[in-house]
Amino acid sequence: MGNLINITNLEKSFYDKKVLHNINLSINKSERIAILGPSGAGKTTLLRIISGLEKPSQGTIEIYTHNIGYVFQEPRLIPWRNVEQNLLFVKPDASLEDILTKIRLNNYKKHYPHQLSGGMKQRVNLARALITNPDLLILDEAFSSLDLPIKLGIINDVVLQWQERKFTMIIVTHDLKEALLLADRILILSSTPSQIVEDITVDLKDLNRKISDPTLLNIESDILHILSKVY
Repeated sequence: MGNLINITNLEKSFYDKKVLHNINLSINKSERIAILGPSGAGKTTLLRIISGLEKPSQGTIEIYTHNIGYVFQEPRLIPWRNVEQNLLFVKPDASLEDILTKIRLNNYKKHYPHQLSGGMKQRVNLARALITNPDLLILDEAFSSLDLPIKLGIINDVVLQWQERKFTMIIVTHDLKEALLLADRILILSSTPSQIVEDITVDLKDLNRKISDPTLLNIESDILHILSKVY
């Protein structure tokens, strides 16, 4: 399958505070990675380095694509543009019908951000990241402010898009269930200066996962035991 990302001996400091220490990581094409760790552990910093928004203090990072979609926690929509216009701002020549249908925005395409619920704004945020057909999709606490039913609906849409497009996906979240629903590999960071202390394979073949699935609950229990030792 081949690697999309190779990170070697990566370090990141802000002034005299080291945030990331000796990060070594390879991510294959089409892999789905979730990153868990305590608050302030540098999870978002690692994402920003991967996406090119930050530079490492030391070490090397090789990324074999420039086509990256980034979904932030806050939608950051342009308030004076409607849904269609927000999407076309990212890709002016885009054909919108397919993405509007698959992210369930067809009935809202003429709505402005102030007319949308939090869940709908985040759907637009997701559609905006997907419209360029990215090789890498980054989700930075993208669903943390959403109610559970809305969150599960959007997670299902992300899974369906991954099944169709097979992009690489990196998720930062505090929600272990969210990680288990989306990822086939979970990385656990220590407190700062953060290192990868666990790299766990989520051995579930069925992508249509349910949070009540007994196998998923068993994996969750094992990871919670690991987290109790790390945090």
